[in-house]
Amino acid sequence: MFASAHVDSFARDRLPPPDLWPELLLDNPDVTYPERLNCVVRLLDERIAQGWGGRPCLFSLTEAWTYGELAERVNRIASVLVGRLGMVPGNRVLLRGANTPMMVAAYLAVMKAGGIAVATMPLLRAGELVLPIEKAEVALALCDHRLMEELETARHSAPRLARIVSFGSADAELERMMADAPPDFAACDTAQDDVCLLGFTSGTTGGPKATMHFHRDVMAIADTYGRHVLRATAEDRFIGSPPLAFTFGLGGLVIFPLAVGASTVLLERVGPDDLLEAIARFRATVLFTAPTAYRALLARRAPDALRSLRRCVSAGEHLPLATFTAWTEVTGIPLMDGIGATEMLHIFIGSPPDRIRPGSTGQPVPGFQAKIVDDEGRDCPPGTPGNLVVRGPTGCRYLDDPRQTRYVRDGWNWTGDTYVADADGYFWYQARSDDMIVSAGYNIAGPEVERALMTHPAVAECAVIGTPDPDRGMVVTAFVVAAPGITTGDALVRSLQDHVKAQIAPYKYPRRIEFLDELPKTPSGKLQRVALRRRYGTAPG
Repeated sequence: MFASAHVDSFARDRLPPPDLWPELLLDNPDVTYPERLNCVVRLLDERIAQGWGGRPCLFSLTEAWTYGELAERVNRIASVLVGRLGMVPGNRVLLRGANTPMMVAAYLAVMKAGGIAVATMPLLRAGELVLPIEKAEVALALCDHRLMEELETARHSAPRLARIVSFGSADAELERMMADAPPDFAACDTAQDDVCLLGFTSGTTGGPKATMHFHRDVMAIADTYGRHVLRATAEDRFIGSPPLAFTFGLGGLVIFPLAVGASTVLLERVGPDDLLEAIARFRATVLFTAPTAYRALLARRAPDALRSLRRCVSAGEHLPLATFTAWTEVTGIPLMDGIGATEMLHIFIGSPPDRIRPGSTGQPVPGFQAKIVDDEGRDCPPGTPGNLVVRGPTGCRYLDDPRQTRYVRDGWNWTGDTYVADADGYFWYQARSDDMIVSAGYNIAGPEVERALMTHPAVAECAVIGTPDPDRGMVVTAFVVAAPGITTGDALVRSLQDHVKAQIAPYKYPRRIEFLDELPKTPSGKLQRVALRRRYGTAPG
């Protein structure tokens, strides 16, 4: 560990003990960094020093910022954070907003000033916002003015959140303070291993986990996946659907384009029609989205709108071979499949276009190592299904969480995925190893949906699993035992769905609901999820 610049030592004090970290592969010139490193200096200030201040950087449907304009806004926000809001290095700052230029500027400003960014999904409800506020001990939040209500409500259960500053309009509080702030700001002299962001996982029975990432980690994904697999250039224009609160979105729409001086298009609405129109309008060349979106774009039958694309990255869920084949036939562009994890920050297996093997996720990204092991950690021979484990320059460090020992074992990160490796070193996806439901690129914890359903008075018992769906990969499916005297049917289905949407993020609602007289259980009374999965052919019969 290097000498930290953090005045607030919260994050460093809560790192897992070093002997519980994965082995980090840092003896590689691609990821060799100086002791003092601020990732925003590398990503943004160095572009200005190159004389690229006038180059296009960020686009939305209503705005266009150059690199110089982004840098000035980042500096003004950083000045406000430190000079007006009292942020000191190491403080956590919650960010709540859609994919907009101001959200990017706020993200970078927090890190440049030595703070720790805690980005949250704009769809999250008040009850879901309490956990990151409390877990990260957040006292300050920057929030899009249109999303203030849920965050204000969350404060009732998270009183440590002392200040919420709105942004996103000319008369929002942050913009008013920025008007009087200086346009220059000296970046905090952070260490390469100072934490700069906390990425929250989707969570299972124990709730979401906060993953801790250093300034060097941000640069490492650009200097491994970005450099050797994506191979973008300064002339590229990025676009995509993942929210910036997902590390998939942060990498694909901010880190990778800034690292090479490219531009990016930020969309608040990312339905297939919105995405298709924006690709054509902005002549986007690099697309980041999930297999579900690629299928939806193909269904629009508008190949001319996609002609500007040259790189198409698929992650967030398994890429079916049929989707790969159909996309390649229509566009001539092979989809670049990849697997990443919030714990690893971004993609660690994925091949460049000239090494893609259809149906395979790919090979380990240069700088990373991966292998297949059995449940005892013994290597599996090629062709044998087992647990995918990985290590590289990034790795899992949970914030003050005993589950660190589950994810990291013997120096390897255990991803929770079942894979097969072939003799040529390509990895082939088999299944998720846990109960996480991956639907349209979103990770949804079944137990969280169950908890929301159980607050409805018509529900006596319920169980939630993922079931196959041709368009979304999987969908959330709820099996419900109705309370005595309740009439089941379509009206109750709609009522339960609306109830869940009001309790948690709407994308988590059960798209299928089946009513049962009783749930399958073991003699000891434990729920048999495997019996429910067998109904849909997703478990051995």
